[in-house]
Amino acid sequence: MVTAELAMGLPLLVALTWVLAWLLSLGVAQVRMVDAARETARAVARGDPVAAAISRGSQVAPAGADLAVRSGQGEVVVTATAQVSGPGGLLGLLPGVRLEATAVAAEEYPP
Repeated sequence: MVTAELAMGLPLLVALTWVLAWLLSLGVAQVRMVDAARETARAVARGDPVAAAISRGSQVAPAGADLAVRSGQGEVVVTATAQVSGPGGLLGLLPGVRLEATAVAAEEYPP
């Protein structure tokens, strides 16, 4: 009887572990998005060229992330977006998740 219960419950526990690992990877990807947006905003705010700042932010961001920079009125706004797909296997059927992060920095140089 215990063997039958274990045989039924073990796949569920494995699936639950897989889902929790995917959620953890989404959390890590979101933190990387925030860091990329913040790094890019800081670089543009201190006067670095926008292309160089985006390149620096892309090194921090997850693969395939897009960084958009807007500046005006003494501040720099950077929005980072990325589409993160499921982990594969049976969970590959899950839809991808769109992550987004925004960072704002005050310009440190005279315009």
